[in-house]
Amino acid sequence: IQEGFLVSGMLIPLICPIETPLWMIAVATAFSVIFVKEVFGGTGYNIFNVALVTRAVLFFGYPSKMSGDNVFVPVNPICGLGNGTPVDGFSGATPLGQIATNVGDTLKITNVVGQDISSWDMFLGLIPGSVGETSTLCILIGAAILLLTGIASWRIILSVFVGGFVMAAIANAFATPTYPVSLLSPVDQLMLGGFAFAAVFMATDPVTAARTDTGKYIYGFFLGAIAILIRTYNNGYPEGAMLAVLLMNSLAPAIDYFVVQSNIRRRMRRLNANAE
Repeated sequence: IQEGFLVSGMLIPLICPIETPLWMIAVATAFSVIFVKEVFGGTGYNIFNVALVTRAVLFFGYPSKMSGDNVFVPVNPICGLGNGTPVDGFSGATPLGQIATNVGDTLKITNVVGQDISSWDMFLGLIPGSVGETSTLCILIGAAILLLTGIASWRIILSVFVGGFVMAAIANAFATPTYPVSLLSPVDQLMLGGFAFAAVFMATDPVTAARTDTGKYIYGFFLGAIAILIRTYNNGYPEGAMLAVLLMNSLAPAIDYFVVQSNIRRRMRRLNANAE
């Protein structure tokens, strides 16, 4: 038992729909651990986030289980969603799944009984989706714990949200019904889908993220911007956080390299200036 896989083992169930067959989870997890982690040397040597590669294998291998069009959500029987009959849960499209099929210049996002979903509902997590990605409030509590314990980098978390907000604001400024997600406000963009979860728990993975201070800002900003860019302008793929994190994982070493080289050149110029 390694602490590295213990973390992945907790994150994987949180980012997968609750009704994903267990054998699919097993196949995707085994593939990810063997080919993304172990072949590179094990814990501390993987170049991609293991949990997100697991989700990627599920998404591209079994898209019907990961599309967000039919997500099971457990509910409290007293909430009345069963029209007077207690129910264990319901199946329905996630907000981003609804938005992807939206027609017209007015967004309509509803819960299972047809009521509009508010920004407050998104913040609390009263929306369909994978267990770990729905409640922005709980994610922020997790962020506070990671920051207080010194596990996560505040530079990465902050820059991911800044990059996402900037890209969402630009998309909203040029909103068009052709791309329904662009009609969302920048704040709602940050609370929907896996964006906040990725910013706090995926982007901050110390093994796959940038390690220089300046590099962390660059890494996080582009991660957030690319996540919103993919989500907004690819109507066939209503989420972009996963691909954005994996893309930036591959670019993190290059970012650190250029940051270090820039520091070396600056110090050399300063040294030469002092020598003269």
